[in-house]
Amino acid sequence: MSDNNCTDPKKNCEGCDVENCSLRRNTPPQIQKKQPGLSSHIRKIVGVLSGKGGVGKSFVTTTLAVELARKGFRVGIMDADITGPSVPRLLNVHDRAYGSDKEIYPCVTEKYGIKVISVNLMLESEDTPVLWRGPIVSGIVDQFFTDTLWGELDYLLIDMPPGTSDVALTVLQDIPLDGLLMVSTPSRLVSMVVSKAIVMAGKTDVPVLGLVDNMAYVRCEECGHEIHLYKEDDCERIAETYGLPILARLPLDAELSSLSDEGKIEEYEGCFHEKTIELLESLKKEG
Repeated sequence: MSDNNCTDPKKNCEGCDVENCSLRRNTPPQIQKKQPGLSSHIRKIVGVLSGKGGVGKSFVTTTLAVELARKGFRVGIMDADITGPSVPRLLNVHDRAYGSDKEIYPCVTEKYGIKVISVNLMLESEDTPVLWRGPIVSGIVDQFFTDTLWGELDYLLIDMPPGTSDVALTVLQDIPLDGLLMVSTPSRLVSMVVSKAIVMAGKTDVPVLGLVDNMAYVRCEECGHEIHLYKEDDCERIAETYGLPILARLPLDAELSSLSDEGKIEEYEGCFHEKTIELLESLKKEG
């Protein structure tokens, strides 16, 4: 079929297999997902998103990575928060990443061998600011995924930046995600921004697997009672509104805060992510 003898007078192009037709209407361009290098094989790719800054996405990403690695899974973390990277500090990774003209070699954590790539592993020091505009930052994110020598991974976790613009869209549109974990807190202000991220995920057809309610409570050291700092946990409302499970509730904990500051997340012994891991194991990889 050519442009001049189209048999559909209404020009309804749905289902038509003619490519590059100048008469095609109302058919959005198909975005080709990028793939890791030929020497890398990744079973499942999961993004950790919120839309809001300061809610603990990197903390959730790294603690989940530790729990997965503790169970024997091969895990990698791609720090897609280019302008505010914190994964290397949390995992005490300070070696410089290096590579060839074709590949980038990730750094590896000492205890569990978690593979990490982050812009902070390429700068002169971790205090050096990243003063790049959006298109360059998005290009770096793509390169982290396609050019890093990930090898064999069971899970690649992508720690995403706050917001719903360039970098988040790059990850959602370019990378073949199996799903998203959405990080929230009990705060109504935070949940409002998280709602925006959930809607954005829906517009890009990336499934949201569930919510992680961070800073949900404080546990009394003497009696073990959970003290909730908000009258109502708005994460519950978000879960009900969008039909999502709350997969984990993480506390405000002085010991966890110290481990984070000291770069000793690999030493944390919690089991907050058991439901999340069960869900990730049950995911069927498409394609």
